[in-house]
Amino acid sequence: MLLTELDWSWLVWIGVGAIFVVGGIVKGTMGVGLPTVVLPMLSLVVPGTQAMGLLVMPVLLSNFWQAIEGGNWRYSLRRFGSVIGVQLLFTVATVKLTAGFSVAFFNVVVAVAVLSAVGLMFVRPREIRPEQERWMGPVVGAIAGVMGGVSTLTGPIIITYLMALRLKREEFIASISIIYLLGSLPTYIAMLWYGRFGFNEVALSALALLPMFVGLRFGKAIRRFLSEIAFRRVLIGFLVILALMLVVKSV
Repeated sequence: MLLTELDWSWLVWIGVGAIFVVGGIVKGTMGVGLPTVVLPMLSLVVPGTQAMGLLVMPVLLSNFWQAIEGGNWRYSLRRFGSVIGVQLLFTVATVKLTAGFSVAFFNVVVAVAVLSAVGLMFVRPREIRPEQERWMGPVVGAIAGVMGGVSTLTGPIIITYLMALRLKREEFIASISIIYLLGSLPTYIAMLWYGRFGFNEVALSALALLPMFVGLRFGKAIRRFLSEIAFRRVLIGFLVILALMLVVKSV
């Protein structure tokens, strides 16, 4: 029997649900990676603009959930307030100022920087001292803001910075979740404003919350079995894959 249009739509939504389960597992395990994992796979079954719109609610609520679940979100907000504030400022400014900028070239530069930082973590591991953190935080926020304005990708530099601070596993997840939450809000508002996707896609993204949270719970269970060292190695592996994806995408 031939598949009707309705049958096909159900198959698509089952596929979308499965994709968000996988993304939720990654996010639950590492505290990062939901858009990185979901967006490429989602673009195979729905148009790219819809794919971005379907991520809105899962990204915002998964980060909100993990920031609150960590229990120290006020501390994270105080400690990384300069990163968040400068990132927001540079994101808004960069969206307009870099309209003609080469995203491919910028992605390669970021990828090389991230791979270099990962290499240094193995060759000469160093922890950022408190006095260095005071000036490095705004610098990282500025770089992340430019990255967000050019390509909407802020993960590599933020992950690298927090890893250099040698945060414990749960502190890392709570901190990066609050940074991602407050950093993604203006990006999504700007995308809505400029018509990259509409309110229909945002409303539909609420349907992806259930499979995403199912995956999130599985990921959290996996995370409990990871030691601090194993967790750090998983993050470094994710960073390397992310950087290589940037290079491949830009070639």
